Amino acid sequence: MDLELLKQKMDKENYIYDDTLATVLYVALTLGRPLLIEGAAGVGKTEIAKVMASALDRELVRLQCYEGLDESKALYEWNYQKQLLSIQVNMNTQDKDRLTRSLFSDEYLLERPLLKSIRSDQPVVLLIDEIDKADEEFEAFLLELLSDLQVSVPEVGTIKAKTVPFVVLTSNRARPLSDALRRRCAYLYIDYPTMEKELSILRAKLPHVDDRLSVQVAMAVSKLRSNDAILKKPSIAETLDWAAALDALGIRELTPDALRATAGFLLKNNEDMDILTSQEPESSHEDCACGCGGHEHSHEHHCHHGGHHHG
Repeated sequence: MDLELLKQKMDKENYIYDDTLATVLYVALTLGRPLLIEGAAGVGKTEIAKVMASALDRELVRLQCYEGLDESKALYEWNYQKQLLSIQVNMNTQDKDRLTRSLFSDEYLLERPLLKSIRSDQPVVLLIDEIDKADEEFEAFLLELLSDLQVSVPEVGTIKAKTVPFVVLTSNRARPLSDALRRRCAYLYIDYPTMEKELSILRAKLPHVDDRLSVQVAMAVSKLRSNDAILKKPSIAETLDWAAALDALGIRELTPDALRATAGFLLKNNEDMDILTSQEPESSHEDCACGCGGHEHSHEHHCHHGGHHHG
C-alpha cells in the first residue's frame, strides 16, 4: 500500500488528518514499527487505531491497560474450569504424567489480546490503550514482545508471531514512559484540534447538522477548552455528541437556553457546569453563546479560540 492509497482509505472513513499524521502512519506501517501516540484524554488517540483497522481491513484487538495489569491478563491464562473437568473425567487414568502434560496444551490455553494478536493468521491492529496506566514491570515485559515478536509461555515454550500486528500504543502521560519503549516506537503527539479542524470533523461526521450551528458549536467548544477553569476539557467525541443532541432537538441557533439544556452532553462534572452557568451573563449576543460576546468583539472583551482569532 502506498501513501496515497492510505489517505484515500482514511478519507473513506471520514477521518480528518494532516499530512504529518498520514506520513507517520504510513512509515510506521511500512517498517513494521509500533506507534506511540501521546496527548490529553479525548483528543482522538484511540480513534487512529480504529481508523487504521478499518482502512487496512484488519481486526482491531484492544488491550486496555490499568494499574496491576499483568501477563496473565494481557497474554494468556489457563482455562481452569476445563482443566478441572478433564481431571475429574480422567481421574482413573493410568498415565498421570500424560494427563498432566495434556492439561497444559493449546486446548486449555485462553488467548488474551497480546497472544491473540501475534498468533492470528491474518495481521491485526493491536491497540495497547493507556500504557501509562500500567506498571513499569508490565512495560518492560511488553518491550520484549515488541522487540522480538515472540513470547515465552513456561508450559508451552516460545511462541513466535505468525503475523506482524500494526501496534498502536496510547498514553495520556499519567507517568513517564521508559526511553527503551520510546526508542522502539515511532512517535506522534496529538493536541486538541483547532477550531477549523473541529469544524471539519463536525461536517464530516454529522453532515446533516445545520452548518451555522456546527460553526457555533466548534467556537463554543474551542472557547471552553481554552478556559483554564474548566477541569475536564471536552473531547472530540463529546463535541459530536453535543452537536447531535442540539440537532435532535431541532435547534438551529446556539442560544444560552439551548446551551443550558444540553450542556450535559459536553461537560461531565458539576464544577464545570457551574463555571459555564456563571460565565453565561457575559454574553451580550446570542450569536456565540459561549460567554465570548458573539462574533463582534469589543476592545475589552477578546475571545480566543484555541489560538485562532475568529471574527
